[in-house]
Amino acid sequence: MTNPSLLILAGDGIGPEVMTEVRKVIDWYGAKRDLAFDVSEDLVGGCAYDAHGTPLTDETMAKAQEADAVLLGAVGGPAYDNLDFSLKPERGLLRLRKEMDLYANLRPAQCFDALADFSSLKADVVGGLDIMIVRELTSGVYFGEPRGIHKEGNERVGVNTQRYTESEIARVARSAFELARKRDNKVCSMEKANVMESGVLWRDVVTEIHAAEYSDVELSHMYADAGAMQLTRWPKQFDVIVTDNLFGDLLSDLAAMLTGSLGMLPSASLGAPMANGRPKALYEPVHGSAPDITGQGKANPIACILSFAMALRYSFDQGEEATRLEQAVEAVLADGLRTADLIGEEGRAPVSTSEMGDAIIAKLDASV
Repeated sequence: MTNPSLLILAGDGIGPEVMTEVRKVIDWYGAKRDLAFDVSEDLVGGCAYDAHGTPLTDETMAKAQEADAVLLGAVGGPAYDNLDFSLKPERGLLRLRKEMDLYANLRPAQCFDALADFSSLKADVVGGLDIMIVRELTSGVYFGEPRGIHKEGNERVGVNTQRYTESEIARVARSAFELARKRDNKVCSMEKANVMESGVLWRDVVTEIHAAEYSDVELSHMYADAGAMQLTRWPKQFDVIVTDNLFGDLLSDLAAMLTGSLGMLPSASLGAPMANGRPKALYEPVHGSAPDITGQGKANPIACILSFAMALRYSFDQGEEATRLEQAVEAVLADGLRTADLIGEEGRAPVSTSEMGDAIIAKLDASV
């Protein structure tokens, strides 16, 4: 039996630094838990442009299509700001998402108790928070036609079209319901059915899928603006939130900041099942390439490590091992270890990127 394949695209800025710590975790699972992966590495983003004149080569794209999962670090940096739009590092990431048809973007917002004071909300409001936002990623207003800027009379007009088909809504709704069955069995669907026809269709299709296939899951509906208010009022009322591309973009960023630091947040983008039954999948931290701290050992590797935990859970059916890794991270934070982005108390010295990675490995050792 062959090992599952994992393609690592470390990317730019702090991407290679945080990915080094993920490699330690991957190696630990192979050595201590008999859970080995066939790991390959390639380039994406600015480093790919430097080497090949494109942010993503066709060869790397083909590797991503064949891999059981792709783990990405970060892309971009000021050195590439003046490139043509088609050559910017971010186009490599967008191409991966589009050509792999990664339509369901999973953005967890989890607040570890040790970090509750870092949130802008009160600790009792966010302590123990664990919600999942499922954002439709490949359709909606970001992709709809017609679009563009044109002249009407004496002024310019900007046009973007919000467009969804039944099948596009149905598949992301199914993703949300399936996730909910593995969590607290609740889904809240958010749209603007009060003012948008696409919202009316969204609500109708989600309701139909629920009645036909997932009646065991508790379903509620909420207008997206009200959902934003409720996320800041009492976020722990939610379990899984499913929403469209635009609202998901906004709501997931809002939810991310409830936890206090972008350096803590992983994500997954999932597509249709491959021949082996695994979904096409790309896992990446929410944070960017952070060129201002690149090479200084200040980067927080936790978001990237937790992205690998998501891969264990959603691509490799290793839920118990994913929980083991998440608990190791939580234990390290409970011990008071903090990277520079988490320093909020005078007199506490931050640990480096590699020291945080080593501490997590030590907790994994202690778990077996």
